[in-house]
Amino acid sequence: MIDLPKLILASSSPRRAEILRTVGWLFEACPVDVNEARYPDEEAAIYVKRLAQEKARAAAAARVAGATIIGADTIVVVDEEMFGKPRDEDDARRMLRQLAARWHQVLTGVALIDGTSSEVRVAHETTEVKFAPMSADEIDWYVSSGEPLDKAGAYAIQGLGSRFIEGIRGDYFNIVGLPVRLLYQLFEAKSS
Repeated sequence: MIDLPKLILASSSPRRAEILRTVGWLFEACPVDVNEARYPDEEAAIYVKRLAQEKARAAAAARVAGATIIGADTIVVVDEEMFGKPRDEDDARRMLRQLAARWHQVLTGVALIDGTSSEVRVAHETTEVKFAPMSADEIDWYVSSGEPLDKAGAYAIQGLGSRFIEGIRGDYFNIVGLPVRLLYQLFEAKSS
């Protein structure tokens, strides 16, 4: 039997929490607030790993010693433009118009902190996603549902947005917000 520690999840994301529940990993959520501003010329992979680490460190500062803490951050990239959560409905429409009928990348940075040794391991996962063509009416309908407004790239593959996804290459859970296999690999590296 593999003994996995209870995690402190440095997030208020219901999607990340649901993923951990689905795979049977015990956790406690510890929402944190970090500045998510991007540094000038910061590449996508560097950005998500930095934010994941900052979230994990913020949760570590708020928790008791000995806890294993994870932080994660997800963005969408198309034509080298990074999409976080849309500012408003118009921004969500803009993102969806750019994603329609094309492939894009979803990147998630994951940071794991061992509360005993304070060792930090950070990595990221990249998954490619192809959107179907979307009419203006479909975009308006989807935005009016409210689902895109708190999602990186303005869509949820596990929700209503699934009807617009033609294909994925890579880790499905990464698109939702927490690449489980990568998290497990970080834990295995911590244990060895």
